[in-house]
Amino acid sequence: MRPLRPALLAISLVASLAGCASVQQHQPPLTALTENSGGVMPAEQKRVHFDHAELHIAVDPSQQRIDATATLSFTAREPTNVLVLDLDRNLPISAIELDGKLVAATDWSNPEGRLRIQLPRTLSAGEHVATTVHYGGQPHVAKKAPWDGGFVWSHTKDGQPWVGSAVEGEGCDLFWPCIDHPQGKPDLVDLYVTVPKPLVAPGNGVLIGISDEGDKRTYHWRAKHPTTYAISINVGPYQELTGEYHSRYGNVIPLQYWYLSGEEEQARKLFAEFPRMLAFNEAMIGPYPFGDEKMGVVETPYLGMEHQTINAYGNHYAKDGSGFDWLLQHEFAHEWFGNQVTNADWDDMWLHEAFATYMQPLYSQAINGDRGYYAWLDKMRLALRDRYPVVSGSSKTEAQVYDDEHGPGLDIYDKGALMLHSLRTLIGDREFFECLRVLVYDTPDPKPGHFTPHYASAHDFIDIVNKVTGRDLSWFFNVYLYQAALPALDEQRQGNTLSLRWRTPHDLPFPMPVEVQVDGSLHVLPMTHGEGKLEVPADALVIIDPHSKLLRDLPQVTEFQEWQKQQKAKDKAKSS
Repeated sequence: MRPLRPALLAISLVASLAGCASVQQHQPPLTALTENSGGVMPAEQKRVHFDHAELHIAVDPSQQRIDATATLSFTAREPTNVLVLDLDRNLPISAIELDGKLVAATDWSNPEGRLRIQLPRTLSAGEHVATTVHYGGQPHVAKKAPWDGGFVWSHTKDGQPWVGSAVEGEGCDLFWPCIDHPQGKPDLVDLYVTVPKPLVAPGNGVLIGISDEGDKRTYHWRAKHPTTYAISINVGPYQELTGEYHSRYGNVIPLQYWYLSGEEEQARKLFAEFPRMLAFNEAMIGPYPFGDEKMGVVETPYLGMEHQTINAYGNHYAKDGSGFDWLLQHEFAHEWFGNQVTNADWDDMWLHEAFATYMQPLYSQAINGDRGYYAWLDKMRLALRDRYPVVSGSSKTEAQVYDDEHGPGLDIYDKGALMLHSLRTLIGDREFFECLRVLVYDTPDPKPGHFTPHYASAHDFIDIVNKVTGRDLSWFFNVYLYQAALPALDEQRQGNTLSLRWRTPHDLPFPMPVEVQVDGSLHVLPMTHGEGKLEVPADALVIIDPHSKLLRDLPQVTEFQEWQKQQKAKDKAKSS
C-alpha cells in the first residue's frame, strides 16, 4: 500500500531517514530484477507450489545488517528440474542445501537476484523438495519508506534502535528468498527474529514462543497464507497493549498494539479505535479474515503498510477532524482487500487500493453522517488524473502500476473508489455488499474458519457483479476500468426540452441512468442508448445528478487542476 495522502510524506521522512544515511551512500544498486516486483511469473516458478517458509533472521541494529537462514518447502505441480527463487544479490549467499545435502557452488547461481538451484533429478508432479539458503548482509535501505522499499534503521527519541521493513514496491526478495509475485504466497510461514535484549520483535500471525540466548532473544511467529510483501521485520523497545474483541460471528479476536514508551495516553486512545473498526468492517464486509491469529498493529519509523496481522502505523496519532485515524483504518481494510483477497497480478492492484480507499468514506459516514462521506468523495474527485486506465489488461510490475507519469498511479485509489461509489448507486446496497463478500471470501455467506485467502482479478470481480445482479454490466467496467478518460455528459436545452447524451472513449456503450431534479421533483432518465430527454419548464431550476452518483468528466475540476499546475509552476519559478 502506498498511503493515499502524499502530503503526509514529510511526517514520516524525518524518522525514516534518521540513522540510515551512512549506509545509503555505500549501498550497491539493486538489479532490475530485484527492483521490479511482479510482471510475468517465470515458467519455472509456476511449476511448484510454495508449501512452507521457515525464516531465521538475526537483526543487528548496530551494524544495520541481518544474518539469515531460510528453509523453503515446495510441491511440484508438474515435472521440474530446477528451483527458481528471488533474492537480492546484495545479500551474499554462503551455502545452499537441498533436502539437507549441501549443493555444489556450480549447481546454483544468483547473478541478477534470480536464484537458480539445479535439482539433482527431475521431480515428478506431487513430489516434494526443500531448500535451505544461508545468507546475510546489509539489506537495502529505504530512502522514503513505504514509497521506496527496504529497511528503515532509525532510533527512538531516547536513542534506542527502532527498525522496520516495508517492501511492497520492490518485493519480498529484499530480505528473504521468495517468489516475488502476487501469486507467490506460501501456505505457512514460521518467522524467527533474533534481536538484542531488551528489544522486542512483533511479527505476523501468532506468537509461538520466545527463547533467550545470552544477550539475545528470539521471537517465533507463525502466519498462514501471508501475502508475499506482507511479511515484515519490526524491532524496537516496544510496550504492548492487549485486549479481546467479541465478534458478531461468535469468535473472539485478540487485539495487540506495540507502541513506543512515553506515548501511553495516545496509544490507549488509538487502541480504543480497534473494536470500532473491527465492528464496522465486519458489518460492511464480513468476518475478520485472521480472527484465529490477531488484529495487530505496530508503531513504525515510516508512515504505514498493510503487513498481515501486524499493520505498520506511523501516523504520529495525527488528528484531522474526522473522528478516526484514516491511516490505520485504510491499512486495516487491507486485511480484507489485499491479504484475504489478493490481486492475481499487479495489474489488478486496484482490488487492494480502491476497495480499501472506499472504506474511508464509508467509515466516515458511519461516524459523521453524509457530510463525512461526501467530503471524502470530493477530495478524491479533485485528485484524479485520468491519464492511463486503471487496468491495462496485461501483466504488470508494481512499479508500472504505481507510476504516476506512465501508469494509473494514485487513480487505482481514488478513481477506483469513486467507481465503486457509482456502482453502489447503480445496483443498490444489498447487491453491492454481496459482491464485496463474494470477492473477498468466494462465498456470499462467510463464516469464521470456513474460508481461506485466495486470488482474484478484475475479470473475476466483473463476473461476480454480473452474476449477483443478473445483469451484464460489462459496459460499466469497460469504460471506468479499461479507459483512461472519464465519460462526459453532454447537455443541451432547446425550448422546454433537456437532452442528455453520454460521450465515452471510442463511443463505447454506456447506458448509465441519470437523475435530474426539476424544481424539487426527481426524474430518472434510463439513458438506454446513452441518450435521454426530459421536458422541463424554461424557467425551472434544473440540477443534473443532484445526489452525486455519477463519476464523470467535470470541466470545473479540470480547470481547477490546470490552475493548480500553473500555481506550482509559478511557485517553483519564484523559489529558483
